[in-house]
Amino acid sequence: MPPRKLRISVLFEYATLNGGERSMLSVMDVLQTQGVEFSALAPSDGALPRELDRRGIDRRSLDLLDQTGQRRPRNALVQQVVEFASTCSADLLHANSLSMSRILGAAAADISVPCCGHLRDILKLSRAAVQDLNQNMCLVAVSQATRSFHAEQGVDPARLRVIYNGVDCRVFQPRSGTGVLRAELKLGSQHILVVHIGQISLRKAQDVYVESAVRCAESCPQMHFLLVGERHSRKSESIEFEQAWMRRIEVAGLQQRFHMLGRRSDISQLLNDCDILVHTSRQEPLGRVLLEAGASGLPVVATNVGGTREIFPVDSMASMIAPDDPAALEAELVRLADNPGLRQRLGLAARRQVAEAFDVQSAANALRSCWNSVIARQSAGGDSDSSSTDLL
Repeated sequence: MPPRKLRISVLFEYATLNGGERSMLSVMDVLQTQGVEFSALAPSDGALPRELDRRGIDRRSLDLLDQTGQRRPRNALVQQVVEFASTCSADLLHANSLSMSRILGAAAADISVPCCGHLRDILKLSRAAVQDLNQNMCLVAVSQATRSFHAEQGVDPARLRVIYNGVDCRVFQPRSGTGVLRAELKLGSQHILVVHIGQISLRKAQDVYVESAVRCAESCPQMHFLLVGERHSRKSESIEFEQAWMRRIEVAGLQQRFHMLGRRSDISQLLNDCDILVHTSRQEPLGRVLLEAGASGLPVVATNVGGTREIFPVDSMASMIAPDDPAALEAELVRLADNPGLRQRLGLAARRQVAEAFDVQSAANALRSCWNSVIARQSAGGDSDSSSTDLL
């Protein structure tokens, strides 16, 4: 008799399609073709639930917010997860974010199947958060940097396992530019397009990108600066952060060369149409856009924080700078603008690295192996790490 299919329920905290959601969806796409059956608990409205529905994944609604828009009490969320677990017929529950991993951990004692979670953030944790996380049988960290950070805070090292995010290197690959983006911006082939992609937030440090653009404006008149992303946070500090660097663009008279593109659904094409990707994060567990840019053969200038060095372990793969240093970013952009051969070499090296170490098939295989191992341990009463009971 053939092995029974593996059934996984994924718990999503966010309705948006940012790096964590896209990383999980890409793995689910691979594993669905291999017979893994998925269900999901997710917010009821937004880009993510639409993508789940498009894939035919059974979805239950997660009510994170009450009628006033405030987050529901923790106990109510824990109870909702317990009720979902009792009806989803899964072999394992997997939370896709740190906060959701904490909720799942708090519910784990009342759930009959193994509980796992993803750690996609490097955030300071309270003692209570650590206690909740440690109730999961396994916690998947997206980089060694992420694993080390949480282990130092008290998360049980025996529960932590590093599995890198993967990218589909067929979707993201080096191609000639389509010219669509340049036509949209009314720019010619002589212009150098620098792009920053990411949610607008203090952590992503768009202010540093803007300051370097202001510095580069005079020395590189052919350079244009693109910013892809939106601000989701409604906190006053986030609003003030965005407004401050937008005023900086206006005061510097850079409006005609700084292009705010908002949310885009054509990232793979956009990367082929640009010349340089900039990543200014002040902290970064493992930047998905770095994987996508590398797979696309786009030269990268990135801050050397978090797991970024794990993506590009040697300097020949990307240009690495310190965080919060617009002068260093300016110098690298000028250097790359003046040296198309260097841009090509960096792009080719990045492509080879991502294709070898971060392909989505490898990520999917690793996560499925992890899930099978956890299921086997629970079946054996926690004493076995055997994969002899692997499910398809």
